[in-house]
Amino acid sequence: MILKSIDNKSTYKSLKRDVGRSCILLSICGKNIMLDCGMHMGYNDDRRFPDFSFIAREGRLTEKLNCVIISHFHLDHCGALPHMTEKVGFDGPVYMTHPTKAICPILLEDYRKITVERKGETNFFTSEDIKNCMKKVITVNLHQVIQVDDELEIKAYYAGHVLGAAMFHIRVGQNSVVYTGDYNMTPDRHLGAAWIDKCRPDLLITESTYATTIRDSKRCRERDFLKKVHTCVENGGKVLIPVFALGRAQELCILLESYWDRMNLKVPIYFSLGLTEKANHYYKLYITWTSQKIKKTFVHRNMFDFKHIKAFDRAYIDNPGPMVVFATPGMLHAGLSLQIFKRWAPNENNMVIMPGYCVAGTVGHRILNGARKIELENKHVLEVKMAVEYMSFSAHADAKGIMQLISQCEPRNVLLVHGEADKMAFLKTKITQEFGIDCFMPANGETSLIKTKHNLPIDTSLSLLKRQMVPAEESDEPDPKRLRVLHGALLMKGSRMHLSEPMAAFRELGVEEHKLRFTCNICSEEEGPVGDLIERTYRLLQREFPRSPVQFSTENSFTVGDSVLVQISGDDESKNILVSWSHQDEDIGSKIQSVLRPG
Repeated sequence: MILKSIDNKSTYKSLKRDVGRSCILLSICGKNIMLDCGMHMGYNDDRRFPDFSFIAREGRLTEKLNCVIISHFHLDHCGALPHMTEKVGFDGPVYMTHPTKAICPILLEDYRKITVERKGETNFFTSEDIKNCMKKVITVNLHQVIQVDDELEIKAYYAGHVLGAAMFHIRVGQNSVVYTGDYNMTPDRHLGAAWIDKCRPDLLITESTYATTIRDSKRCRERDFLKKVHTCVENGGKVLIPVFALGRAQELCILLESYWDRMNLKVPIYFSLGLTEKANHYYKLYITWTSQKIKKTFVHRNMFDFKHIKAFDRAYIDNPGPMVVFATPGMLHAGLSLQIFKRWAPNENNMVIMPGYCVAGTVGHRILNGARKIELENKHVLEVKMAVEYMSFSAHADAKGIMQLISQCEPRNVLLVHGEADKMAFLKTKITQEFGIDCFMPANGETSLIKTKHNLPIDTSLSLLKRQMVPAEESDEPDPKRLRVLHGALLMKGSRMHLSEPMAAFRELGVEEHKLRFTCNICSEEEGPVGDLIERTYRLLQREFPRSPVQFSTENSFTVGDSVLVQISGDDESKNILVSWSHQDEDIGSKIQSVLRPG
């Protein structure tokens, strides 16, 4: 089993391990599967796309890959998909869930508009590319086993995180891998917790965004968030909350909506124009993917019909007075959130609250690391005087959640991806100590080789088992824990193996039987007639092998069991005992030798 993180070469040099994008090539028993195909949001050139030359130096990828699996609709997991299928060239199947297929093209088109129409970039996919790409998608339901080909099958499990996010169990023959994508082991207001069977895969590939973090109480975080927002608007300030269109945005909107109701606040709350309607539509369409509470109350009241939250217009940016604005995208790397940030940052009464992880290279990442002067396009330097707060409402599993998932599915090996090197190293040590299994953390562009061991299942005929599992010379109650050698003919048909009686196998294959026998000569120096030695040997073998028939075949030879022949010859002074047996009765033949040898 071989895995490679397919990142751009220059990214590999500057960001050894990061959370910039997910794109992994999995090679398992000759099958090549791409796990996610993300775009790095911290770059504005070719480095934003994965380096597909790791798969093929030139030409299309269709011949090299069996399929692509997309875990969810976030751009760091699906953003490079149109580039891969339409620009690089891939015509094979792309698997994702129904909600992911519905939402993915909307986010791709939104980002394309920002990149091409507003920034004027040319080396980017088109609207037509997005449409053609989505035609290659095959949707999967949760717990549905999809047979990609004769040997490769996949199965999706609920991952929480965002609407439609899924973990995938990939199986080729006896080898299996679980790929988590992004997941959350804690339920929240609008999504349930991730869950998977105790499937015991050979390898678990898990994200490690929060590899060293154990989050505090969710209630404490929510209380702190509401207090900061309330204090800021009470002092006349504006609050910017950068979010992605679907996911944490809905969680925080539900939180603020109920708080505004409780406190009877009149300060306006806005959400990016058009995205609220889209979110409502998809949450209604895919209600079965939401939390238990929302499913129960949805018939009576749609929790996404917000009374206090209105659509935002760009003209409101310079409006006087306090307000709260949810703006996309979530890392302040482009779009409306960055535009608002530029206008509000110089005012110390204002506040920006970052509710999730920000990739290295984005404006969000820089201000969270304490930068108070941000160099933007055209060498313009923006002075940041507004308050900057980070409150983890991220829907990623924390260290406790990652350990919980490992305990839940019981893998033989773990591979950490989508994280930062130092934090991954800490978690790797903890996993090895607690579970006693190997843990890998390859850098971008690095290959990991995971060796697997498996028992081969073999069908066995009942008659063969009855005859050989309780040999005639043993007692009625054989030890069930004792290992036994089973003699038979092994037939292989395709991927199935069958152990049967040799004669039955000969008949089935139409081949002639050839018998192989072993012979041993034992010299005896006992004095007296040969007949006396024959009689003593006959009675000895009857006594030693009570469950194997001992019968005379001639006056100086007898058989033991089915195929063992004992023949005695000689005169009064020297005698020879010949023992002959077939390979099926090797155990009895060896025992007879030890019984008859002098001393």
